Amino acid sequence: MALSGLRVRQMMKKELRQLLRDPRSRAVMFVAPVIQLVMFGYAVNTDIRNTATWVVDHDATAESRALVEAFRATGYFAITGRPERSGDLVTALDDGDALVGIEIPVGFASSLAAGRAAVQVIVDGSNSNSATVAMGYAQRIVQRFALDHAEAAGRLPGGGIDLRLRAWYNPNLESRVYNVPGVIAIIILLMCLILTALAVVRERELGTLDQLMVSPLTGGELIVGKTLPVALIALVDLVLVSSIAVFWFDIPIRGSPPALLFAAMLYILAGLGIGLLISTISRTQQEAFMSMFMFIVPSIILSGFFYPISSMPLVFQWITLLNPVRHFLEIVRGIFLKGESMRLLGAQYLALAAMASGILWLAVRRMTMGEQPRKRSR
Repeated sequence: MALSGLRVRQMMKKELRQLLRDPRSRAVMFVAPVIQLVMFGYAVNTDIRNTATWVVDHDATAESRALVEAFRATGYFAITGRPERSGDLVTALDDGDALVGIEIPVGFASSLAAGRAAVQVIVDGSNSNSATVAMGYAQRIVQRFALDHAEAAGRLPGGGIDLRLRAWYNPNLESRVYNVPGVIAIIILLMCLILTALAVVRERELGTLDQLMVSPLTGGELIVGKTLPVALIALVDLVLVSSIAVFWFDIPIRGSPPALLFAAMLYILAGLGIGLLISTISRTQQEAFMSMFMFIVPSIILSGFFYPISSMPLVFQWITLLNPVRHFLEIVRGIFLKGESMRLLGAQYLALAAMASGILWLAVRRMTMGEQPRKRSR
C-alpha cells in the first residue's frame, strides 16, 4: 500500500512537537550528547600526566641526576619522593603514594660510560593500561638518554642502526584523538534507541498506540512518521558533536564529510530498526530501558571502542561482524583520522546497508503483524 504523504507529514509534526516541547526532552537530545562527548574526550584518557614517581638515587652523580631530570622534563612523571632506601620505595608503591619507582644503582655513571648501565623502573601494575603506557614512556626516555650520552662520548650506539620512530595519523599519541570519534558512534546509537523505543512504548502505555493502529494510518505510515523525526534529530546531533570534535578538540575530518553523512544515515537506519525491535518486546518504559541496556553494553564492548577486536577470541571476532557499531566506528575513525575514502571502507558501508535493511525489515514486520487483524475488526 502506498504511503500517504499528508498523513506521514501530520504524524511527523505530532512527533516533533512531542519531542521538542518538553525542556527535559530537548536537554536529552541536544545537551546530553555535548556533555557525553566532552566527558569522554577528557575523562576517558589513557595518557599519563604528572604520574607520582619516587626515585632512589644510590649513585648521586651528575649522570644520575641528569637521568632523573630527563624523566621530570617530559611531564609524564612528577618526582614526588626521593627516599634513601629501596624499602621506602616499595612501601610507597604498596601504600599508593607512588605509581612509578625508579632505582638508580651505585656505579651508574661508570657503567653508562662503558655502555652497560642498568636502571630499575617499578610500575604499579594494578591498572594494566596505565602501567603499560608508563613502562613504554620510561623505556623511551632511558633509550633516548643512553643514545644522547653515547653520541656525546663519540660512540656509535645501536650497532650502527639509526632507528627513527614516527606515529602516523596521531603524531602525539593523544588518546582523545582516538576516543572522540568513537564516542560519536555511541551517542548516535543512544539517541536512536532511546527516542525510538520510548516513543512507541509510551504510546502503548497511554493506550494511544491501539488508537493509531485502528486509525486510517497504515503500519508503514505510522513507522515512517515516528522514525523520521528521530532520524532528523540524530543527524542534528551528528553535526553538533562532529563540530565539537573539530573545533573544540581540534580533531580535523581528513576525509569526506558527505561520505561520513552517508554512513551515518545507514547507521541511523540500523539504530531505528533496533529501537523498533526493542519496542515490540517491551510493554513498559522500564522494560525498554532494560532491553536497551542489555543491547548497548555488549555492542560497545564488541565494537572495538575500548579493546582491539584483533585481541579478542576468534569466536567474538566473528560476532563483532554482526555489530553495526563496529562498522560505523571503523568508518568514523577512518574518515576522521586517516582520510579514507568510501572505496577503502566499502566493506563497512555494505555491512551497514545490509544490517539496516535486515533490521528494519524485521522491525516493520513485527510492528505491523497486528495491524491487519485490528483493521478487520473495526
